[in-house]
Amino acid sequence: MKLLAFDTSTELISIAVTCPVDGLARVWQHTGAGGAQASSALIPAIEVLMAEAGLGFEELDAIAFGRGPGSFTGLRTACAVAQGLGFGAGVPLLPVDTLLAVAEEARAQQTPQEAALRLLVLLDARMGEVYAARYAYADGHWVQHADFSLLKPEQILPGDAQALAGNVFAEYGGRLRIPPELPCWQALPTAAAMLRLAPALLAAGNALAAELALPRYIRDKVALTTQERAAAKAAL
Repeated sequence: MKLLAFDTSTELISIAVTCPVDGLARVWQHTGAGGAQASSALIPAIEVLMAEAGLGFEELDAIAFGRGPGSFTGLRTACAVAQGLGFGAGVPLLPVDTLLAVAEEARAQQTPQEAALRLLVLLDARMGEVYAARYAYADGHWVQHADFSLLKPEQILPGDAQALAGNVFAEYGGRLRIPPELPCWQALPTAAAMLRLAPALLAAGNALAAELALPRYIRDKVALTTQERAAAKAAL
């Protein structure tokens, strides 16, 4: 399978390309600074990886992108680039939930041999809030339990999770009510994780025409007012 995947939902850009070489799947990867640089850096970095893989965009089976939740600007950038490439090459798009990609990245890093795993995934939503989702892994597949939540760190309950995964522990560690024995795994949504998820997502019929692919924001508000920032600071 020939796939391109990228995510710009966090402070990093993550890109990966895979295709068979001599009968074996080979992966090319790139990680770089995201944020304000994502819109200018993403396309050149994709072009470099595609050239290294010796692939044309029209040869791809699908283009996977991190649809969110995450940085509003980052999600728009990823979706716009995916749509442009998809339209131009006539290739379907595969929107991938960023928290699912975090779950897969954490599993691969921490427990690659485990047959079953229950994770609570937490991604920094800024403005003193956290995106949360629960996932269970079994028999090589992920299942999401309930929809995404947008919570204050103090509202997060581990439940039956065997571990927590995400990028919130340094920022909100003092506000998270987590039993000390529960593992907290630092992980971000990576394009390599998206490549591992892609075959099952494609088999489940999640590929879309370029014009139908959209980001998933969860939150409508993008910034706090001056009064809200002052109130939040006073409450600390």
